[in-house]
Amino acid sequence: MILESLVTTLNADGAPHLAPMGPRVEGKFERFTLRPFPTSNTYCNLLRHPEGVIHVTDDALLLAKAALGEVDPLPAMKAAERVKGFVLADSCRYFEFRVQSIDNSAERVSIDVEVVHTGRQRDFWGFNRAKHAVVEAAILATRMHLIPRGETAAEFEKLRIIVNKTGGPDEREAMEFLDSRLRGAL
Repeated sequence: MILESLVTTLNADGAPHLAPMGPRVEGKFERFTLRPFPTSNTYCNLLRHPEGVIHVTDDALLLAKAALGEVDPLPAMKAAERVKGFVLADSCRYFEFRVQSIDNSAERVSIDVEVVHTGRQRDFWGFNRAKHAVVEAAILATRMHLIPRGETAAEFEKLRIIVNKTGGPDEREAMEFLDSRLRGAL
């Protein structure tokens, strides 16, 4: 299963780096497989410092902004407990991890990590179609260079309808943010 999440790693200067990541997970969440691109900051950071934190969040706006590299300023964070890294203060759950192995023989790097500490900060808000639609729109926005523009616009329209019907202010703001990126690309 792929878990849509946010990952924090350490930049070369020790500052936190935040990126969306869809790690593969099975069973009891004791291990994850990250699959970053070899050109990504997350990959470079994990080569330099093989620890980080995976966050489960229901903040669709933060996921959308992170997907497009638009999180400025970074959200509130606190020091991790067992790794040198940072935990998003408003995440629902988090998993501090250490890299166990890295396979960079394919287009996407495969990084197996072991969870060394977990934490729960608040309840997950619950299933909401608008939150899921924003996540899908954010993923689509990161692939606009790969998908024909008409197809991208049609998919955005379907997702926009879901957000308008079932979303709250945060989901509408996230969709407007993503829509502005789509309009800029068309």
